[in-house]
Amino acid sequence: MMTVPAEGGPATGPTVLRMLLGAQLRRLREASGVTRESAGWEIRASESKISRMELGRVGFKERDVADLLTLYGVVDPDEREAMLKLARDANNPGWWHRYGDVLPSWFQSYLGLEAAAALIRSYEVQFVPGLLQTPEYARAVVLLGHARAGTEEIDRRVGLRMRRQELLSRPEPPQLWAVLDEAALRRPIGGPEVMRGQLTALIEATRSPHVRLQIIPFDAGGHAAAGGAFTILRFGDQDLPDIVYIEQLTSALYLDKRDDLDYYAAAMERLCVEAEPPERTPDLLARLRDELYPG
Repeated sequence: MMTVPAEGGPATGPTVLRMLLGAQLRRLREASGVTRESAGWEIRASESKISRMELGRVGFKERDVADLLTLYGVVDPDEREAMLKLARDANNPGWWHRYGDVLPSWFQSYLGLEAAAALIRSYEVQFVPGLLQTPEYARAVVLLGHARAGTEEIDRRVGLRMRRQELLSRPEPPQLWAVLDEAALRRPIGGPEVMRGQLTALIEATRSPHVRLQIIPFDAGGHAAAGGAFTILRFGDQDLPDIVYIEQLTSALYLDKRDDLDYYAAAMERLCVEAEPPERTPDLLARLRDELYPG
């Protein structure tokens, strides 16, 4: 488990490039029989630094990568150049870098993972998922947490959320499978007009072949994820493990241990069974919209 503290584009962003490079370096080290301690000594670093590099949780110095490749016996010029180019690309900032003034460091990691995911599965209990929010609803949500912020800051925060949504309209978008508690649809964020527009937008989203949306109705009683919202990210590259993301008020958890992944995957499967089937979602949304927010 990695806890990212509060301080502190392209489909394949720098976060995932670091993870891919780290995984390749780990395989090369293990194949050559070199310990993490010996590798750390080679680049004037600690064993824990090598561990963080192999997990893709730190940036890479090109010199360090070159020294490690030499230690691991990688002498082919083309193979070395490919790895060094990956290191250079992994250090390039993602599209979200320009929003650094309104973006906490712990959330930047998530944006990199989200941008590279092939499948995004999320459970939400309080809000509509960020990737499906309308600008008006997003503004109302942002104001809840930043009521004292000026108009320009609010606009930038909403703009960031809208920029995130562009991944759903790119040529090869990820699959988004969201399970939404009915409570989030009944909570009048922004008022009736905003909510009516949001539920209409959700109905439109269900028509996309890349979006699957399920609702857990109140009459389902208690359910598998009573602990709160979470997201599971899966990637197209087999070298990258699934990651569970859990957002907190001032930090986030990124879980990648097998036991944690299995636990949350099982919880998500139970949620999908307990929720209404996806084909019923448009009718449920329309009924709630017309009942709660008549226009």
